[in-house]
Amino acid sequence: MNFTEADVAFQNEVRDWLKENLTPEIVAETKVSRNAFMSRERLVDWQKRLAKKGWLCTNWPKEFGGPGWSPTQKYIFEMEMARVGAPGTSPFGPRMCAPVIMKYGNQAQKDKYLPPMRNSDVIWCQGYSEPGSGSDLASLKTKAVREGDFYIVNGTKIWTTTAHIADWIFCLVRTSSTGKPQDGISFLLIDMTTPGIKVEPIITSDGNRAGTHEVNQVFFTDVKVPAENRVGEENVAWTYAKYLLEFERGGGAYSPRLRSSFDRLKRLVSATADGDKTLLGDTAWKEKLARTDIEIAGLEMFELEFYSRLTSGQNPGPMSSMIKLRGTEVMQQVQEYAVEAASHYAMPFPTQRVPGANDEPIGPEGSDVLAPRYFNGRKMTIYGGSSEVQRGIMAKAMLGL
Repeated sequence: MNFTEADVAFQNEVRDWLKENLTPEIVAETKVSRNAFMSRERLVDWQKRLAKKGWLCTNWPKEFGGPGWSPTQKYIFEMEMARVGAPGTSPFGPRMCAPVIMKYGNQAQKDKYLPPMRNSDVIWCQGYSEPGSGSDLASLKTKAVREGDFYIVNGTKIWTTTAHIADWIFCLVRTSSTGKPQDGISFLLIDMTTPGIKVEPIITSDGNRAGTHEVNQVFFTDVKVPAENRVGEENVAWTYAKYLLEFERGGGAYSPRLRSSFDRLKRLVSATADGDKTLLGDTAWKEKLARTDIEIAGLEMFELEFYSRLTSGQNPGPMSSMIKLRGTEVMQQVQEYAVEAASHYAMPFPTQRVPGANDEPIGPEGSDVLAPRYFNGRKMTIYGGSSEVQRGIMAKAMLGL
């Protein structure tokens, strides 16, 4: 990609900022855990630094406090973040809930909820999936019954990332049982400190350490939510839910992180012996790397067009499904190749991944985190709508089938 002088100047600005703000404490924590396993303290610290610079809500329109970047600037920012291994940010407020409030919320809701998101004063989580209602999201059963100026909410949400550290949750709830499953759904914003909310951790098999976890189940028992916390109209939030999912699927660029992971994979392949030579000399591995390189290059083109649409005020549309589908599948492939290349060195040793541990990792660079990344990465082709769902959306919206 060829950058203009202005783009290069912006790139240098991002690099200088990262040198100053990517502190040793943040680096140390992200080396032993993924972004979702960061402590609340460290996550807020990182997001506050971005917010102070005006770089936390990079996809927001300028009228709401976004930086007003060009598609190229957005790509450069993501590329530089990936290059140094900087942590991501919590997407649920700024990238997912915010666009819904901007488009369907009233002015009071915009004034109340958007500034704290922009400044990282609150952490959000997402209440979509339920036991038995994952990809079939319209079958959700969490109910909200209107009683005067409040809704009484009962039900449960599952696989709720960062619910244990979140201040607020945006939820799809059933406010009517008549008509199609897609009818009768409303969009509520709920304070996590409200009486009747219980959060229970779900411990996954991806090798997280030091007692950390990522996902949870959230239970609602007679939770009293002000009716003014409903975004948009009652019973028509299926439209809002689909709109939000466009941003969840395409809200963050895959290709810069993919490119960084691919570079690590190439170093791993170059350092791994196969007899008297490295894997890089093997024809099959050359083909794998070449194919992956082409896949990432193609994804980069789609993402630049996607950013261009956002900059011009257009909705992501079905292109977000295309990006999510290819981004997650290629990332899974890179993770699988990394575990394959590292072989037995990918077996994690628990004490190596505890913050402050003195145990030296065994094997090539980063081998100790390959298996946890691989196991956790299996979810990527499920959340935000499975790959099968994405293909259905593309077939209907883009091919007219």
